[in-house]
Amino acid sequence: MSDKLLALSGQSHADLVIIGGGIMGLWAALKAERRGIDTILIDGAGLAQGASGGLLGALMAHMPDRWNEKKQLQFDGLLSLEGEIASLEAETGLSTGYRRCGRLIPLPKPHLRPIAERHQAEAKVNWQQQGRAFDWQVLDETPHPGWPDLHVSEAGLVHDSFAGRVSPRGLTSAIAARLAKSDRVRILQGSPVQSIDRTAGQVMLADGSHVGYGHLLVAAGWQSFPLLTSVGPELQQPLGRAVKGQAALLKADFPGDLPLLYLDGLYVVPHEGGHVAIGSTSENSFEDPFGTDDKLDLLVAAARRLAPVLEQAELVERWAGLRPRALESDPMVGPHPDAPAIIALTGGFKVSFGIAHLLADAALDAVEGKVMALPESFLLSRHLSAALIAKATSPAP
Repeated sequence: MSDKLLALSGQSHADLVIIGGGIMGLWAALKAERRGIDTILIDGAGLAQGASGGLLGALMAHMPDRWNEKKQLQFDGLLSLEGEIASLEAETGLSTGYRRCGRLIPLPKPHLRPIAERHQAEAKVNWQQQGRAFDWQVLDETPHPGWPDLHVSEAGLVHDSFAGRVSPRGLTSAIAARLAKSDRVRILQGSPVQSIDRTAGQVMLADGSHVGYGHLLVAAGWQSFPLLTSVGPELQQPLGRAVKGQAALLKADFPGDLPLLYLDGLYVVPHEGGHVAIGSTSENSFEDPFGTDDKLDLLVAAARRLAPVLEQAELVERWAGLRPRALESDPMVGPHPDAPAIIALTGGFKVSFGIAHLLADAALDAVEGKVMALPESFLLSRHLSAALIAKATSPAP
């Protein structure tokens, strides 16, 4: 712990206490700092040491068809992230590895082409904002020979000009560096939150100390679910679960402006410095949450088939972590109906890096007594209602 953090660790109360120093909690702390809110950010393991410290960093929108409020929010988030990151990089002098690099999606079967062409027309209507328009363009062949391989593009491929990428570690490090300069945000690391005492308005830490709050923002990834469950009435189902993801980092002499590749859940994401991230698995059942195994080997092999130019690329890192998936799948944000001073900011699963800054603003609107501009399916109250309903059980044979 730094001298600054040691000096501040004696503080025991703040107007806003944030549990969790991943991408959600970091954006919330930065946004709170900009609003002038006295804040304590608590993370027992250290900032961005969980799923937010991974490798992939793919930033992709929903399909442009069947447009709705949720797709619009994600589109707005991915678009506004560009300006947020530009400001952050200017303030810190650090690179986040952000680039709107685009995406190539192979069409391996002929029946996929008409669907892609329909999406091309829908993108012209739905992928426009603030005077900017983005394409979902059907191509006969890749503009980057060998990226991807011809054998997966029997019916052509799609070029999505809206997709981007960011270095998860670069972005979280930049936010942490910006927070280190703040007089309004105090950071406590090394002792995780064990419980919430909503009557006393404080959280209890593993070292026996406690921190009082005016408002409490729970942004602790998958560990948010039991903390939020402890606040209200007994639930019939868990609010969410941890989903294990495995990813890999390869070293290859590639330009960093290549579009990312996506096919059937496999992501191949070129990053700065000649690195390519491969990901990721989604495992609901696992014995070792942070160990890698043959599932990652199969993923890397699939990526090398998708882009044979990666065949000789050196594997420089294997990574595994736990991502938060809420019961209702969508992110979980907003005040607890039984304890309005306690606000959720979690459950982003695969979309966290693209919209965390927007969700943080919505959560802070709730802190300030404002109406949150979010789809109903994102609200904590909606998730709690679903968790109060017991799962249907099959009749005995």
